[in-house]
Parts: sequence; structure tokens; C-alpha cells
Amino acid sequence: MSRRRRRRLNPPQLIALVYLLGIALGAAALHLPGMTRPGADLNAVDLIFTATSAICITGLVVADTGETFTRLGQVTILLLAQVGGLGIITFGTLFALLTGRRVNFSERQQLAQQVNALNVGGVLGLLRIIVLYTVAAQGVGTLLLSLRFVPQFGLGEGLYQSVFHAVSAYNNAGFVVVPGGMLPYAQDPLVSGVIALLIVLGGLGFLVQLNVLTHLASPRRNRLMVYSRLTLVTTGALLVLGTAVLLALEWTGALKGLGTGGKLLTAFFQSVTPRSGGFATVDMTALAPGSVFVMIALMFIGANSGSTGGGIKTSTFAILLVSAWNLIRGRTELIAFGRQIVPENVVRAGTITTIYTLLVFTGFFLMLVTNPTLGFTPLLFETVSAAATVGLSLDVTHRLNDAGLTVLCALMYLGRIGPVTFALALNLRETSRGVIKYPPERDILVG
Repeated sequence: MSRRRRRRLNPPQLIALVYLLGIALGAAALHLPGMTRPGADLNAVDLIFTATSAICITGLVVADTGETFTRLGQVTILLLAQVGGLGIITFGTLFALLTGRRVNFSERQQLAQQVNALNVGGVLGLLRIIVLYTVAAQGVGTLLLSLRFVPQFGLGEGLYQSVFHAVSAYNNAGFVVVPGGMLPYAQDPLVSGVIALLIVLGGLGFLVQLNVLTHLASPRRNRLMVYSRLTLVTTGALLVLGTAVLLALEWTGALKGLGTGGKLLTAFFQSVTPRSGGFATVDMTALAPGSVFVMIALMFIGANSGSTGGGIKTSTFAILLVSAWNLIRGRTELIAFGRQIVPENVVRAGTITTIYTLLVFTGFFLMLVTNPTLGFTPLLFETVSAAATVGLSLDVTHRLNDAGLTVLCALMYLGRIGPVTFALALNLRETSRGVIKYPPERDILVG
């Protein structure tokens, strides 16, 4: 019995393993006959890259998804994105519930870590709500998109396009199969607005959405958590700031030729999509260097914890900002919305940012070594996009060699499961017993 306990995988190890298995199964599925169109020039690395991009809900592609893959291949990619968005362990637990199998405490722990539940006890009820809410949100998105796509493509093709892009947008997957991409819809408030809304909802995280809904339904009984306030305020501020900066920098640049309303909509959309959406309604290669820098920064910050997005997360970024502000004001306690943030959260935020920065630096160095002719800025953009599971590109992905694609696969994988989760998964030792406490040292200069 003791050996079995020692060999049992902890939640971080299980999460890391199941995503690897998901990538392997996805790549194997895409290798099957009938997945790609005749004449498609994709090798094994390309298909592994596509499976990784789908299961890690990134959206980077080596070839146009609609033109390269058959309908069966496209559906397979979409299913991988759906599984990757909700979480493989989430789907595994759902399957166990549907088949009537009892879910033990260890499995509940693993699921709680996957969906960022605040407690283990109510995680199964939370799972049911997450699945129902996800289906409802994607269903409403499909209905709204069909108002544009059905008249344009006909009933069958229009519904397919609506379902595909609603699921892709809500999962922040970034895959597009509509002919011509999203650029023709830059000034379309219905398509751009719905996709932007789905990206924001998916990027907020399940807990924040449910907390907001229950608070609106009964404000007295269900208060808005400090975490929800922090993420909502940070998300709103980043969206407004990103829109304003892109308008200022691209008014006569990449947005030139659009009407005033079109410029506002496109700038807003492009401030939404770096948060892990991956869609683009503007030619990315036409952006000014300042705009590229802003989008790299937005990608690095990413979406919210427990969401379908990547990056260091908005709550992490907010805690670091609040911590810096409190330090400037001489406060010893970290206060946000009238509540004290425990020091452990500050340490965790700093740790996540440090590990994530090292991940980006390492990946960027390897990209420069393996593809030195593609340029500094495009490779930096590509690296951050992969690590943050965004999917935007400066027209570089299809020009990378196999070594560069392999680096991006590793970045997408680590970005999806989280660098901290991966680090914990590598820790095979039991640390709960025999912990040695050392005396504190205050004579260390910082800053």
C-alpha cells in the first residue's frame, strides 16, 4: 500500500502528463488518412505542432487551417481545442460522472487544481456548472454569428462556421477557417463584437464569471470577491489602455482606410485578442514598432487565472502593481479593495513572473539560435505568443524550421499547463515531512 501511495501522481504531475498524452493522441489523429486535403505539404513535425497548438489552445499554424485540413481535420482540431480549453482532467471527471463511477478525493484534488477551485468539496458541483455555462455561452455565440454567416455561406456552411468560431473564440484558441480570415470582418460589429466578447468571457475564468452572475442575481447573499474585483478592474484597464494606444499609434498607419467606427472597433478588437485570443482583424505585419511592443506586453500579461488564456495572468500583474504601490507609500501590508492580501500571494506572483520571464528568455534565445535570419522582433513576438498561448504572429510561423517549431511546441505546452505546475511536477520528493526551518536573515539588500 505504501509503495502505491509513493508512486501515485500528484496533481501537477498528472496535469503535465495528461496534456502530453493529449498532444500525442491529437498528433496521431491528424496523421490519419482524410485529415488533410490532397497536396497538403505537412510533415510529422507540422502535425505535432498543430496538435500542440490546438490542445494548448494557442492557434499558431504552419498553414491555413481552412485550406490545408479537410472538414474532418478541422473538426478534430476544434475538438482538441475544446478539450484543451476546459482541461483534459475536467473532461475525464465528466466522463466518470456520466458513467456513474465514484470520484475519489484524490481525483477531486486534481480537478480542483485544474479548474482553480477554491475548495475541493464543491468541485464536482462546480464542474457541472462550468460545462453547462460553457455550452450555453458557445451556443449563444453560435446563434449570434449565424446571423452573419448563414446569409453569407448558406445554412449548412454558415452554421458550421458559426459553431467553429464560437468554440474557438471562447476557448481563446485562435483557429480560423473562414475564407480570407478575419480581416474582412474588421468593420463588422456583429462578427468582431461577438468574437471579442467570447474571448473576454473565456479569458475571465470560470470562477470570476460565476461569481459575477451570482452577485448580480443576489447582491446581498453573494458578495463580489476581491479576486473578482481585482481581475475585472485590471482587465478593463488593460482593454481601455490597449485600445487607446493602438488608436493613437495606428490611426494613420494600419488602421488607415477604415472609417472612424471601424478604427475604434478594430483597435478594441486588437487590444482584446493579445490577451490570449489569437484572432486578428488587421495585418499584423503593418503594425508600427510601438504597437508591436504594446501587443507583446499584453500577451505577456495574458488572461485571468483558471481561464482558457495564458500569460502571467492579470491577477499576478495586479498584485505586483499593488505591491509596488504599497511599497512606494511605505505600507508594510498589501491592501486591495479594503482587504489584506496575504504575503504568500505576493511571493507566488513574483515567483510566477520570474519563472515565466526565464521561460520566455530561454525560448527566445533558442529561437534566435535556430532561426537567426528571421529577425529579432518577429521571433520575440512569436516566442511570447507561444508561451502565452495567444496565437498571433508577424507572418513567421510557416517560415520556421523544424527546430524552431519544436521550441514553440515546448513553449506552448509549458505556457498551457503553467511553468509553476511544471516545476512542481518535476519535484518527486515528499516535502511535507521533516521540513527544516532556518533563522531569518534581514541584512540582504534588495533594489
